[in-house]
Amino acid sequence: MRSVKFLIAAGAASLLSSIAFAADMPSIMPPPYEPPPIADFGGWYLRGDIGMTNQSLKDLTLATAPFPAGFQNTGFGFDSSTSYDLGVGYRFNNWFRADVTGEYRGRANFHGSQFSPLNVIAPGFAETDNYSGSKSEWVAMANAYVDLGTWWCVTPFIGAGIGASRNTISGFRDDGVILNGGLIGPASTFAADGSKWNFAWALHAGLAYEVTPGFTVELAYRYINLGDGITGPTNSFDGVTVVNGSGFVMKDITSQDVKLGVRWDLMSPPVYAPPPLVTKG
Repeated sequence: MRSVKFLIAAGAASLLSSIAFAADMPSIMPPPYEPPPIADFGGWYLRGDIGMTNQSLKDLTLATAPFPAGFQNTGFGFDSSTSYDLGVGYRFNNWFRADVTGEYRGRANFHGSQFSPLNVIAPGFAETDNYSGSKSEWVAMANAYVDLGTWWCVTPFIGAGIGASRNTISGFRDDGVILNGGLIGPASTFAADGSKWNFAWALHAGLAYEVTPGFTVELAYRYINLGDGITGPTNSFDGVTVVNGSGFVMKDITSQDVKLGVRWDLMSPPVYAPPPLVTKG
């Protein structure tokens, strides 16, 4: 009889212990941990850039005809100016992206001289001209870039772009001296402002630094060809005499730019936390 009571007591103690352990367990088990999905590097982004320009031109000619052979150019060039652009783009994967940008290139002052030796134009005739004015552009570009890998959050890249440039020449004037048959006299003319649309193309290279998963800073070099620029009709300072109705042409304008830019991802990649630790108590 005593053994039966002992067995009953032992069974009751085991049952109470099981109930107590069950009470300590969480009522709902946590969901099983799922590994993060395969990373998707695609997504839209916004960009903005500010830059400094270093511009040049191939030649300065009359719109109706080139200058006679023998004219010599010296000191042709532009002062530096600033550029600003905004754009929107899409990253297709972790190495290829593309964007479209709209850019304003601020006024760059133009300067240079041109002269013809004696008897080049006609017997006893020589001419010296000093040119001045300014130039600015509106540029629309479609660009594509290849990222070359990432080291310590820094990604070198290369790229190319095509688009259109509206080149505007303002305040152009020609101050010179003419020697004609032994007579020396001043010759000054001015041109109305003129604008011209051109095909434009560019090459890019730079470094991108990922500050956060959704924010990147770029330092880039760009070579851009902006096409030609043309002045308005050219007149003498008496406002009456038309010297050249079609004005002057700046041929083959190019620029080597240094740009500092930023990119904002419109959809930042999600950050996955490790699975929660389940502890007793």
